[in-house]
Amino acid sequence: MSILLAAVEAGSLSAASRRLGIPLSTVSRKVSDLEAHLGTRLLNRTSRRLMLTDAGRSYVAACRRILEEVDDAERAAAGEFVTPRGELAVTAPIVFGRLHVLPVVIDFLKAYPEIGIRLVLADRVANLYDEDIDLAVRIGELPESALVATRVGATLRVTCASPAYFAARGVPQTPGDLGAHDCIAFQGLASPAEWVFADDGAPLPVSVRARLAVSTAEAAIDAAVAGIGITRVFSYQAAAALQNGALALALRAFEPPPWPINLVYAGQGRSPMKLRAFLDFAAPRLRARLADS
Repeated sequence: MSILLAAVEAGSLSAASRRLGIPLSTVSRKVSDLEAHLGTRLLNRTSRRLMLTDAGRSYVAACRRILEEVDDAERAAAGEFVTPRGELAVTAPIVFGRLHVLPVVIDFLKAYPEIGIRLVLADRVANLYDEDIDLAVRIGELPESALVATRVGATLRVTCASPAYFAARGVPQTPGDLGAHDCIAFQGLASPAEWVFADDGAPLPVSVRARLAVSTAEAAIDAAVAGIGITRVFSYQAAAALQNGALALALRAFEPPPWPINLVYAGQGRSPMKLRAFLDFAAPRLRARLADS
């Protein structure tokens, strides 16, 4: 596994040979023996570089986790004081990640110089196993799964538009009034054609006419500030525009309860030291940031 991982990271068998200080023939034989043992091809070899097969990608991701756990276990058994190290992959929604996760990650990297972080910001639900993600920020109710969740806060959905738009078109008094308005749909965590409000605690779905549909909350907010129509996003996404008066709220009495914000990660077995260090560092800081927002 170590030799395979070195070859993948170095980009070629010869580079792995130089990095490990062992003959190229040994590297090549060990990789071939591993493929024969597994009964599948892990690498496609060309004259210039190595390319992982589909089976190789999932196997290499598992190798990284296994070798890190073995390293942790050996050093712990030896009684050695160790600093967490390795690469950690974290994913979060784009705006939440930029506003809240990135500042925490920056402070974490300063405190833990032997850990590197790959931060993936995307407004979609990433599969932790398929995409080799260690930890994800999830907004909303979580489905039943084997993942472990640590709650760090909550956020509201808000319906808003520019003061100029409301002055020209009127402020909707009930969700049903949205049918007479231009709407800006964000194709992220909810359907762009239906917004769900609440009426005495019961869900109240409302069909909207999306004059503009965008793929990020930032674009929806920019369009709303420009007066194109009404949009619906999370409160943290629109906080700056609401605070400076570029946007105004509507339908506050019909907003459903806050959506929980959780850190989720795989729960099988003992968590790697790098992940435990990040959870211990990030969770209280995110709670503090969300409490102040």
